[in-house]
This record gives sequence, C-alpha cells and structure tokens, in this order.
Amino acid sequence: MTEPHDDDVPADLTPSEVGMWQAFRIGATYDLSTGNAVLDDPFSPRVWPPERSVRADKVALLLLDGPPALAGRVSALKLRGVHITGTLDLAGGTIGPYVELHGCRFENEVVLPESRFTTLRMVKCAIPRLEAARLHTEGDLHLPRCRVDHGMRLTDAQIGTDLLISQIHVGPDRRGRAIVADGMSVAQDLTAELIETHGELSLRGAKVGVSLSLRGSRLRGAEGRRALNAPQLTVERTLYLTYAWVSDRTGNATGATPPGGLANFNTPMRGTRVQPFECRGGVRLDDGRFGDAVDFHHARFLLSSERREELSLRRIVTPELRFNGERPEEGRVVLNGAKVVTLIDLSTSWPGPGGLAMGGFVYENLVPYGHFPLARRLEWVAAATPEFAPEPYERLATVLRNSGEDADAREVLLAKQRRRRETLPLAAKMWGYLQDWTVAYGYRPGRAALWMAVLWAAGTFAFSRCDPPAIKPGEHPNWNAALYALDLLLPVINLGQDGYWRLGGTWQWASTVLILLGWILATTVAAGASRLLRRS
Repeated sequence: MTEPHDDDVPADLTPSEVGMWQAFRIGATYDLSTGNAVLDDPFSPRVWPPERSVRADKVALLLLDGPPALAGRVSALKLRGVHITGTLDLAGGTIGPYVELHGCRFENEVVLPESRFTTLRMVKCAIPRLEAARLHTEGDLHLPRCRVDHGMRLTDAQIGTDLLISQIHVGPDRRGRAIVADGMSVAQDLTAELIETHGELSLRGAKVGVSLSLRGSRLRGAEGRRALNAPQLTVERTLYLTYAWVSDRTGNATGATPPGGLANFNTPMRGTRVQPFECRGGVRLDDGRFGDAVDFHHARFLLSSERREELSLRRIVTPELRFNGERPEEGRVVLNGAKVVTLIDLSTSWPGPGGLAMGGFVYENLVPYGHFPLARRLEWVAAATPEFAPEPYERLATVLRNSGEDADAREVLLAKQRRRRETLPLAAKMWGYLQDWTVAYGYRPGRAALWMAVLWAAGTFAFSRCDPPAIKPGEHPNWNAALYALDLLLPVINLGQDGYWRLGGTWQWASTVLILLGWILATTVAAGASRLLRRS
C-alpha cells in the first residue's frame, strides 16, 4: 500500500495547523498546552499566543473532508490547549472521526445543527455559544466542565448513548435561557451533576432512557423565566434533584471533579463537602413520567411569592416521590392531580399554610422519613386546604386504613368533620358542636357508651326515689328504676317498663330529658356508623 505523502497537506496551513493535520492522520492528541495551569486556563482573560491557534475552517475541513488515516491508524481529531479562531460551522455535516477537545478555546460560537457525529467530547472548553439543534450522535456527547457564556441549544437532539454535562457553567442567551433541550432524546443516562446555569434550563418533552441526575447543581432562572422548565419530561428510571459530595483533596478548584468523580453517600469522606441541589426560581415538571422515582433529598428551592413561583408537580406519575428536602420559605408546592404509589416525606420539608396545593393528589402508601406524628400530618393537610376540601382528608384516611392504622384514620375523618363544621350555618354548626362533644361525630364510639352509662346511672339513682302510680292497676310489671331509665334512653327498644307508669311534675321532665338525650346519642352514633360504612 502506498502511504500518502506530505504533499497532501494544503499549502495555506500555518505551522500549528500542519501539526494538527498530521496528528489527525494517526489519531494522536495534538497538544499545544504549556503545562502551566495558569497559562493553560481556557477561562482566563489572558490572551494565548498566535502559535496556539488554528482556524475553525481548517478544523471543519479535517472533520468533513479530511485526509485518510495512515496505514494501521484510525483518524481522529484530538486537541488539547488549542485556540480555535473564527466560527466552527459543521451544520448539516456528517463527521465520521472521533472528536475530543480538552482545555480548548473557541473565538466564536460552535454551530452544529443537524450534524451527525459518532462521539463528541469537549472537556473544560470555553465556548461563547453552542448551537446544536437536531444534533445526532451514535455514541456519547460529553461537555463536562465547559463554560458556555451565551447559552446552548440542543432542541430535538438525538444522543445515542450518554449525555454528560457535569460541572458545566452556562450563561443566558438573549431570551434568558441557558440550556434549551426541548424534545431531546438520550438513549441512556443524562448526567448533569454540579452544573451551574444562569438562565432557564428547558427540557420540555425530553426523553431519557435511564436516569437523569442533577445532583448538587445550582440552577438560577433569569427574569421572567423558570429555573427548570421540564413539562412532559419522561425518565425511564429516576430523576435525582439531590445533594452531592464534592472532594477537593487533590487541590482541585471548587467544583472540579476529583479522582473517582462525584459521590452520593450517607457518610461524608474525609476532605469532602456536601453541595445540595439548589434552584433559584420556578420549577415545572408537569405531566412528567418517571419509571422509578423523583428524588428531592436535601434539595433547596428558593422561590418568590411576589413572582408567583412554584415547584409544580401537576399530574406527574411516578412509583415513588421522595419529598425530603429543605422547606421552601416562599412560593408554592403544587401536587394537583399527581399520582404516586409511595410518598416518602419529611415533616419539616412541606411548606406552611397557603404554600401547598394537592387537589386530586393520589398516593397509596406513606413512608415518613423520620418522625412524622399524626398531628403534623393533619397540619400538612390543613396547609393544602386554606379553604375546606374533603378529598385530601379522605385520601389520607384511606391510606392509613389500608396500612392498618384504623384509629389514625378515624382521627383524620374527625378532623375533616371539624373543618367542615366551620363552613356551616349557625344552627348546623351548633348541632355539629353537640355531636363532637357527645360522641365525636361517631368516630369515638366508646364515648357514646360512656355517656350512656353515666346517664343510665343518673337516671337509676333518680328514679329509685320515685314510686309512681300505675296507669292501669293490676296490668303493670314491678317497678324497676334501672330498667325504666334504660328503657327511656334506648329508642325503639322496649324493655317492658315505659308506658305503664304515670309520672308527673319533675319526674315527667326528667323522663323527657332522658328520652331526648337517648335520641341524640342514637342519632349521632348512627350518623358516625353510616359514614364509616360508606368509607368501607
């Protein structure tokens, strides 16, 4: 086989471009870095010398129509510490060679819409803007530790395996958006840990084949924009909006990935610190579908009530929701219409009155993360219903009953009746107070038995001092004060004492009072029993 000669190198290349051309043909890394961390920092304002520069059109020539590899080699573009001048425009192109850029600078935006790559890796690169709508990669797209000053667009991009953008710093575009990835599809994991965005992260209608991790990230919404806007997001496994352990043991700058990467342990290792997921601005995950869980462990949401910002989880569907982050001091948490199998929550994570909405929120199991007494759980429901609504109370009671907590379920339904009572007219409200004071709306049947025993004892004691004449002499049973008092207290049931004696004056009033009290007790107990039967 005849190998290509040096004559194949274009005549107009600079010395640094010639070196890049030759490295491309053997798949070697073309390294123009100095070995000095300060001089090689791509984010520093320090100007790099011309001998570290290559022109963007020559890079495009290599990638789109480059020379064949030397015998026994695989061509690849691997650059380190290189300044790429001009605008790298690969729009609509098919790029076969492997591409890896490390610690490079771009003078202008990188234009990749509708281009096709096998694998594209840009690590710790300074990029003014990344325009990559409808980008298609057969393998990975890696952009870790890059800095993109004016936003990046990955709308409808198709990533063949993993998308890795951990520790990327992205500024806003002219419309206040940092990352626009609406309709993007990632076949496997989307890893975006410890990223910082100054503008909206938009993932509307995006699909992730495995998990989406935003551990330890800091999202800051621009004026009039949400921090995270991801309605109709689909994640086949778990969405992680949790903390991350960050290590600086090797002297790396804060936020740099240590050897071994990021961790998510329960116990901190020496030389590590915790960085929670933090969101300054609204979050919208409406209509999302998550195959395993949505995890908010140690998450921090800084919302503004003045701007009506929300953590919106309307109509999401997930087997597990882990709501155990920090309590939002402002804004609202909205769970209207959400469907969750298991809710894992922390009592101190939920906002106070007016900060929570969960109309139509369906969950089947409750697993408190730490101590969550029933009184705090009732406060949780009350916070979600500034205006009385029965459904949250009934849902909680159903879940408690299904888990075998019948006594707690009755306490929840009793709390519901007390909340409902405050919305009734005066007469109905007074009747409600009477039912509550006597038999707790029938949810505490033991109280009715106690009242019955007290009234029976009082009636027996009173009527034992009475010797009433018979209505029909010779057609009456023997006088029994205890049976007579019980016969008056029990409606409908006839014990063979009432109706045979003529009582007058005070005794007549006493018997009337016992009859009325008996009917009140019977009515309230029957009402409570009917409510329990309807729930069953």
